[in-house]
Amino acid sequence: MNLETKYLGLTLKNPLVPSASPLTSELDTAKKLEDAGASALVMYSLFEEQITRENEALDHFLTTSGESYAEALSYFPEPDEYHNLHAEDYLEQIQNLKKTVDIPVIASLNGVSKGGWMAYASKMEEAGADAIELNIYYIAADPSQTSEKVEQMYIDDLKAVKEAVSIPVSVKLSPYFSAFANMATRLESAGADGLVLFNRFYQPDIDLEAMDVNPNLNLSSTFEKRLPLRWIAMLRPHIKGSLAATTGIHTAHDVIKMILAGADVTMMASALLYGGPDALKFMLSEMKVWMEEKEYQSLEEMKGAMSSASVADPSAFERANYIKILQGFRLEDLK
Repeated sequence: MNLETKYLGLTLKNPLVPSASPLTSELDTAKKLEDAGASALVMYSLFEEQITRENEALDHFLTTSGESYAEALSYFPEPDEYHNLHAEDYLEQIQNLKKTVDIPVIASLNGVSKGGWMAYASKMEEAGADAIELNIYYIAADPSQTSEKVEQMYIDDLKAVKEAVSIPVSVKLSPYFSAFANMATRLESAGADGLVLFNRFYQPDIDLEAMDVNPNLNLSSTFEKRLPLRWIAMLRPHIKGSLAATTGIHTAHDVIKMILAGADVTMMASALLYGGPDALKFMLSEMKVWMEEKEYQSLEEMKGAMSSASVADPSAFERANYIKILQGFRLEDLK
């Protein structure tokens, strides 16, 4: 049985890819993920703010206090003096991961504004990254900012990174665009080698005792896969590049559904944080059982078999689905 798939021009042994998370911050864990079946690794994110603050701190110490001796080691800031951010350590981690594992290593660059932090894309390539996942995490909270400007910012960010590197670049983005399908095709036209659907916006809460805004992390649930599932199924006929499904991938059946919708790979973090690297073994085993039962010989046979271009009723992914669900709902369904 052939589980091989293509992603960003890379040939992967299966569609299971650990997504950006702390799991790849330790070499031992990364090796365990590979041994359990991971076909590639997406590193934890390097943030624009990390690079910017570190550069600003270093610039401050290099350009102030003219009476200091440049040779004095105490002249340079201690790590905790500039937020302990170490952007350069990220590049070293790429090199270490490439020595530790034999599967592709995808670096994750997270930012918004166009600027010097994008130069790290080329440094990531030099360090050995096989591809870059550009994670554009942006809340358009300024009422004076138009949707056109926001969309153009995404395009400009992608083009700047693409100009800096020769390795493939995917874009991880949210679904919150007024015309998402159009945005997806525009990103591909601007050079994106693939799209990762979707980024999760981590929502803040209010602490009623402390009367403070409380940012916290809630891991995903399998129910959340329905949003990327729908969009991948609708986009697959229109996108020539790679599609990665992420958010809500917890079981082998979640993986299978995404592949049938048209995904090239599935990315997961919460399932691995819950179950550890061995969760990949169980997914692979269950996938093979299902494929044997359905008489699929390869992943390529499955890919897109349930996309909007392949199902009998494509409207099931669009407005007709909404109407059917609401009109068919009965109170007894809750019992």
